[in-house]
Amino acid sequence: MDWRDYIHADPAILTGKPVVRGTRLGVEFLLELFASGWSHQQVLEAYPHLTPEALRAVFAFAAEAMQEESFYAVSVGSR
Repeated sequence: MDWRDYIHADPAILTGKPVVRGTRLGVEFLLELFASGWSHQQVLEAYPHLTPEALRAVFAFAAEAMQEESFYAVSVGSR
């Protein structure tokens, strides 16, 4: 799968953040839904214009973006 078929950025939509093509649904927004416990089925039911392929593209995009990032361990004091 090539996520570029489903994800794009346009400065006129969500200030250029990546969105699912043909929608105003941001990749970040969709990932937040999953992080808060939504299932694929719930997302598809709430946004019926999305396809399972578009949701896979969201994850493919996020995975590729993570390969380009550097993360550093931050220690947090105990409470």
